[in-house]
Amino acid sequence: MTSKTRMALLIGSSLSFTATPAMAQGQERALTDIVVTGHRAETMTAEGEPSTTTVPLPDGAEIVAQLPGAAVTDNGPLSGQVQYHGVNGERVATLINGQSFATGGPNAMDPPMHYAPALLIDRVEVARAIGPVRSGPSLGGQVNAVLLSPSFGEGGALTATGLIRTQYRSADDSYGVGGMVGVANDSVRVGVIAAYEKGDDLRFPGGRIASTGFKRSIYGITIGAQAGPGEIEFEYRRQETDQSGNPPFSMDIIYFDTDFLRMAFTGDLTESVQLQVRGGHVAVRHLMDNNSFRTPPTDPTRFRESFATSDSFNGGASLRFGKADSYVMVGGDFDLHTKYMAISNPNNPAFFITAFNDTTTDRLGGFVEARGSLGALNAEIGVCYDHYAQNAKAPVLGSGVMGGPVTLATMFAAEDRRWSGNALDASARLWLYAGAFTPRLVIAYKHRAPTTVERYGWLTIEASGGLADGNIYRGNRALKIERAAIIEAGFDYEANGFTLRPTVYYRRMDDYIQGTPFDNTPGVLNTPVEMVSAANGDPTPLMFRNVDAEIYGADVDVGIALPAGFRFDGVASYVRGKRRDIDDNLYRIAPPNARLTLSYANGGFSLFAQTHLVARQDDVSITNGEAASGGYALFNAGGGFSIGGLNLNAGVENIFDRYYTEHLSGYNRIMGSDVPLLSRLPGAGRSVWVRASFAF
Repeated sequence: MTSKTRMALLIGSSLSFTATPAMAQGQERALTDIVVTGHRAETMTAEGEPSTTTVPLPDGAEIVAQLPGAAVTDNGPLSGQVQYHGVNGERVATLINGQSFATGGPNAMDPPMHYAPALLIDRVEVARAIGPVRSGPSLGGQVNAVLLSPSFGEGGALTATGLIRTQYRSADDSYGVGGMVGVANDSVRVGVIAAYEKGDDLRFPGGRIASTGFKRSIYGITIGAQAGPGEIEFEYRRQETDQSGNPPFSMDIIYFDTDFLRMAFTGDLTESVQLQVRGGHVAVRHLMDNNSFRTPPTDPTRFRESFATSDSFNGGASLRFGKADSYVMVGGDFDLHTKYMAISNPNNPAFFITAFNDTTTDRLGGFVEARGSLGALNAEIGVCYDHYAQNAKAPVLGSGVMGGPVTLATMFAAEDRRWSGNALDASARLWLYAGAFTPRLVIAYKHRAPTTVERYGWLTIEASGGLADGNIYRGNRALKIERAAIIEAGFDYEANGFTLRPTVYYRRMDDYIQGTPFDNTPGVLNTPVEMVSAANGDPTPLMFRNVDAEIYGADVDVGIALPAGFRFDGVASYVRGKRRDIDDNLYRIAPPNARLTLSYANGGFSLFAQTHLVARQDDVSITNGEAASGGYALFNAGGGFSIGGLNLNAGVENIFDRYYTEHLSGYNRIMGSDVPLLSRLPGAGRSVWVRASFAF
């Protein structure tokens, strides 16, 4: 992409407006605590905070984990990455209020759900199997966290509305308060959101996990106006994450200061033509170090702090011909991301390395999507074409950097760092309404482009895009675009208080990106890369390469209304990931698990008992040195009551104080913790929690 083209798109993004369909749906809902999980043929929706059975954790990714097929890669109290049907990280398109953006650091300490505190979430929508082509590329499903905002009123008089939430958890003595207040009438709505959360080190059966405290605040404003057939929306949010621990990483969060700007317009040009235009900017400023929040190194030359930035500009426009349930839509969109990261030593001003010097990823896309029905048969079919361009500036090093890193930087600077590529996506989603029975089928061909960490990671450090496994990864400029052929089938059945929704799926992936041994002689230090890696603590570095793989699995959720106010709900998930080019398993795949809940409700009073069953995971990656994990069973219980707009819930998690480790958790890197070095981090011990909300 030329500099003139890039600048034109940046200017265009600042002048355009949009409102996504997901946000429009949110504006039509009342602001209350929702206690159900809803499903449609296209999406699953975890609405609000399930106010009776979910532990009040700060990480919004935990709400997604309640859904069938979903899990969380736990890299810290505020750093959970969503996994869906075996793919995670940037393979799952994760949006906040319909807006996509790049994370701030090379290790994804701030994955997208970092910016969706549970206190402020109205609902989380997960696109089944795949995201629609109109929403951009993704190899897995699409997650959209919709934050609290006021809806338009019905008359001309301004009416105040709001929702306040607060919570406490004894496992880490964490607390939080947040919510939304606003005013609205039939043409204007204004809402203000704010939240503050703080927690200490997490307790487990055996002690405390050092460097797991956290602190985060967020505030913002949303303004909407509608006149005639059109609606304009403006949103600004500021999030400040202060000192927060990340024991799976070599550094902790000192701060994330992030600004979100989003503008929107949706309007009917005629009775059958609708225009949607959107634009936004996300700016992340991030500092991390290895000496403020954990025991510092004894050697002053090993002190490190890293400053990272990320700027994301995105926008798009579309025309929809027809109605909401029967249309042809054409449109285009763009994402422009720039990242920077510099490593320094606070004890030596001459030590300075730009590990990622203004790496850029530009995507331009166009799509056609159609939706319609033939009798009871419904279909959504789409095609999308994307063009990518990536580049990176040459590294800059201070005079205090000597030896191996200088050699690697010189080699990288001499290479051609430009890359471009194209990808074509196609998808077909079919479902049949047959009374209480709705069979569904998805067939798709999807892609994901390599990240700049995967392509341009020239310095042998633990920059892995969030894997947090202690391995050092080397980037690879020869990486190809990941591609996946996907098929998913299932049905929804709902009748007489009984719900059953099973799903089976298969993904055949070509050029899947995974860490592999740097060369054919692991452990033999015969290259500059391996020598520098060994000096940084890993004599067997990995290199990102394209491999062939497959993922298949099944999940189900069931609900049964029982007599006398009782109800049973269950969710079970199974996923298997394998390499197709060698005899090995894919890395960090969630083990089989189930969550079973028996609840009772009578008027405003409720009780629940829940068990979370997790199987042993021994289908692990030998290539990546992945350790197996044991199975476990956890038991939780609690209850609540509501009076008018007041809801109060309380419970106990891990009643029997069971020691357990989640397979997707990271490994401890903190000295002086009650968890041994390089051991998988355990889950919380017995803990009491309380949550309250008040809606008006």
